[in-house]
Amino acid sequence: MNATTGITWVVGAELPDLAVEPVSRTTLAKYAGASGDYNPMHVDIDAARAAGSPDVFAHGMLSMAYLGRLLTRWFPQRHLRSLRVRFRALTPIHARPVCSGRVVAIEEGRERLARIELSVAVQDGTVTAAGEAVVACPAEERAVV
Repeated sequence: MNATTGITWVVGAELPDLAVEPVSRTTLAKYAGASGDYNPMHVDIDAARAAGSPDVFAHGMLSMAYLGRLLTRWFPQRHLRSLRVRFRALTPIHARPVCSGRVVAIEEGRERLARIELSVAVQDGTVTAAGEAVVACPAEERAVV
């Protein structure tokens, strides 16, 4: 859903969380196929164990894709001006990622821009990815999340 009319452009406004399906081996195989990233640590338990991990784990870029999904649920893609993400921890198999976003700044200029702080956390509270998006928010588009 693209619902830019469902956002109030104020510092502190929060995007509704996006809870994604648990990370399964099928999720990882599908993502590997879609992205072309067949690093064995993501799809082969023996390779993951040889590298010191107890099991396979999610691709970091999968978390970034989830953050993109969080944003495009509320903003048309054409409003996205930048997206930066830093991977902070592994997302283990069977984890239940939850993506969140909060407006931390509004910048007035040629465009009205919202800076949105982003994070992905798993059920034990570990933040696996964090970053920031800059989204154009035309002044005429106003309402409450």
